[in-house]
Amino acid sequence: MRKLSWNEQLNIGEEVIDKAHARLFKIVGKLMDLVEYEANCENACRESIRFLEDYTMTHFSQEEAYMRSVRYKEYEKHKKLHDDFRDNTLVTLKKYLERSDYSSAAVQRYISVLLGWLTGHIMIEDQAITGHVEAERVYEESPDTPNVASAVNQAMKDVFHLGAELTDADYNGSNIRNGYYYRLCYDMDNGGKVQLLMVIEEQLARRGVGLMLGLSAMQKPEMVKEASMKIVEQFFHHLGKLFKSDIEYHIVKEEALTKDEFREDFMTRYPCSLLFETRLGSFVFCARKWEVKKKK
Repeated sequence: MRKLSWNEQLNIGEEVIDKAHARLFKIVGKLMDLVEYEANCENACRESIRFLEDYTMTHFSQEEAYMRSVRYKEYEKHKKLHDDFRDNTLVTLKKYLERSDYSSAAVQRYISVLLGWLTGHIMIEDQAITGHVEAERVYEESPDTPNVASAVNQAMKDVFHLGAELTDADYNGSNIRNGYYYRLCYDMDNGGKVQLLMVIEEQLARRGVGLMLGLSAMQKPEMVKEASMKIVEQFFHHLGKLFKSDIEYHIVKEEALTKDEFREDFMTRYPCSLLFETRLGSFVFCARKWEVKKKK
């Protein structure tokens, strides 16, 4: 595998922040090398977690100070993402590594989640600070297919720098070659529920994630799957912010599915089921929303 390198398209245009991001990627890149060439990575993982615990504290503080200095409107929401990564994601990964006795599979998952979260966060949330991605709510919230397709296309351009052409506005669940299957569930402040399904063709995930990380492609399927999961989660979050709505959404579950699990869930009916093509491969976007009846 080619070494991980900082991709300058991840720069947000603020030198202190860009240098901090590049250093984070350098640390993860060194860890990737150790995993590939060393039999025992326990000490390296322990050291990297200690570094991340300290470094994210410093870096997040710098980034938050910068957001306050430019009076960034989404400051509070952005800070919550920082807090969640530091207080929940890192803590969960640390416990997972310890429980698994730093097995090869656990270490690969640890690296993949780090790569996916950092890349997605920088590409989406951090780029929005300086206006490099669309941060305003530009689409009316409606079930109209053209409206949803335009928003999905905008989100794909923001996140993956890829145009997405709608090729089937009534996707029927047919195979799209080898792919990764994901489901995300959200609660709405008004008591409603939103459930999203996405299928990403393996080629699109491997090359798309690889290009974002400065690699020609990621070759290890499980690492691609885990990294893609974190990026998809942030992709959906960004997509939701493009619609004009006063209702807030909160993710309550994220999970990778098997092909059979996807088919079973898909058959419960998704009013919005769209198939898109990009120059790197195809993907499916499905969404449904419902109200929860209040108990009398």
